[in-house]
Amino acid sequence: MSLQRSDVENIAHLARLAVNDVELDAVAADLSTILQLVEQMNVVDTTGVVPMAHPLQMSQRLRPDEVSETDQRDRFQTIAPATEKGLYLVPKVIE
Repeated sequence: MSLQRSDVENIAHLARLAVNDVELDAVAADLSTILQLVEQMNVVDTTGVVPMAHPLQMSQRLRPDEVSETDQRDRFQTIAPATEKGLYLVPKVIE
């Protein structure tokens, strides 16, 4: 599949990408190459091929739940611009 300049302009518009006239031919060529590769991969018969890995078949390696740092909350709150009852006060950003 070969893309034309008009195809790339339409794709860029839909994707909200700014592609100038100088880049259009290069982008069209790159996208055409990618689509040709996808076409080649679609031709390959994959019936009976078992996937190599699946995230649901794997188990997570867990680390031990141990405290690794000391509590420095009071130290950090002394240098904070504003605190109240152990909480950091920040300016309201959403009305």
